[in-house]
Amino acid sequence: MKNRKLGLLLLGIYLILVGLIGLTGMSLGTLGFVLPLLAAVAGVCLVLDR
Repeated sequence: MKNRKLGLLLLGIYLILVGLIGLTGMSLGTLGFVLPLLAAVAGVCLVLDR
């Protein structure tokens, strides 16, 4: 159950960041790997709990 809560939290953070970046047109520059990494970690946490 702990992995699921962590996965949902990370998924929520990911969605908020993607939404803000899309609305504002911001660029993460060299930190562009953060969003895919965050999405992958959230997905793994959610899948491991099932």
